[in-house]
Amino acid sequence: GAAPPQDKQKVIFVTYVIAALEITWLFVQFSITPYLAKRLGFDTLWFGYLQTTVGIIQLLGGPIFGRFADLFGARAALSLSCLASVVYYSLLALANSTTMLFIHKFPVVFMHSLPGTQMVVADLTEPERRADALAKLGLCFGIGMIMGSSLGGTLSTQYGEHFAACVAAVGSFVSLLLVLKFIPQHTKTQSSQDHNNGRSIFNLGNIARLMKFPGVMKIFSVKLVSGLPSGIFQVMFSIIAMNFFHLEAAHNGYLMAYIGVVQMFIQGAVIGRLTSRYSEKSLLLLAVAMASFVGLTQAFMASVLQFCIVVIPMMFSLSVFNVITDSMLTKSVPSSDTGTMMGLCASVQSFMRTVGPTIGGFLYENYGVPSFGFIQFMVNAAVFTFLFLGRRAEEHRD
Repeated sequence: GAAPPQDKQKVIFVTYVIAALEITWLFVQFSITPYLAKRLGFDTLWFGYLQTTVGIIQLLGGPIFGRFADLFGARAALSLSCLASVVYYSLLALANSTTMLFIHKFPVVFMHSLPGTQMVVADLTEPERRADALAKLGLCFGIGMIMGSSLGGTLSTQYGEHFAACVAAVGSFVSLLLVLKFIPQHTKTQSSQDHNNGRSIFNLGNIARLMKFPGVMKIFSVKLVSGLPSGIFQVMFSIIAMNFFHLEAAHNGYLMAYIGVVQMFIQGAVIGRLTSRYSEKSLLLLAVAMASFVGLTQAFMASVLQFCIVVIPMMFSLSVFNVITDSMLTKSVPSSDTGTMMGLCASVQSFMRTVGPTIGGFLYENYGVPSFGFIQFMVNAAVFTFLFLGRRAEEHRD
């Protein structure tokens, strides 16, 4: 049977806490790995290979993790993710060679705390409140990003990278205990639980089957195509901050924190209001149009100050785009498959991390930073036209 509403609220609250903690440790790791890699003798090219390795491993892991969650329940999936994090940060603490730095990335195949927490929230909220609840997870992401960036910088400066990695490992162990104590074994309704029994995790046909549901392929393609240019910009951002804006590590931390604050405000205060007032299709059009405009402004920005202004519409379009596409996609499939769908959505991000460094590196070397903006402008203008005409055609049919 379903849990009473106040129990659901408690589980959702703890899920938000777990998400914030896991993102914090992730950003502690983000803030130490580039410096550790540099000390171990990595150049930009090898650091790109390292990023790509992580992308490929997560790309393979995402849909499988989603299937695992649909079959064995949210608690098992989140426990697996936290356990993988403990191993991951422990290996990072021991990393003293280039080989070890690559080996430490392997547990990433099971590290999907964000899709894991998204599944719990998607299972425990009514469809009409889902976009808002998922946006609040973005708020936790912002909190984790700010805490992790500042904590990682401070710990590694004061006590060294290995100590910072140990703190992250202990932190993930705390997350694991929270999962085991508060997250129910199954968050789905009973009927959809039975529906899932007897299916294999590695069944690719089952994942492909989700693409056949009405509207799924279209939204998924939009998510991939429209998201790629901004994904490449995000992957390249640390290089842009270092070489184009000439920022020190500490200043880069402040900039990340500022982006985190903007994102938190949008996810916590703006998206809920928009979703209660406008249709998801209208908001998707708005996000894509805004992304096109942002691309144009990025192409002409020359200073950090200008970038700080661009961040506001940029985070608005990104946040609305991600929340709306995730919400639309989970509503398009049966509730027994929301985990797999979230896993697929997460794979889009992993895919960007896989191809991003290569495409981004090529563009940056040959055409400079403005090229990212122009490509984003053109791609999103095309996607907007496609969606807009499709919508006009729908209205005419009605």
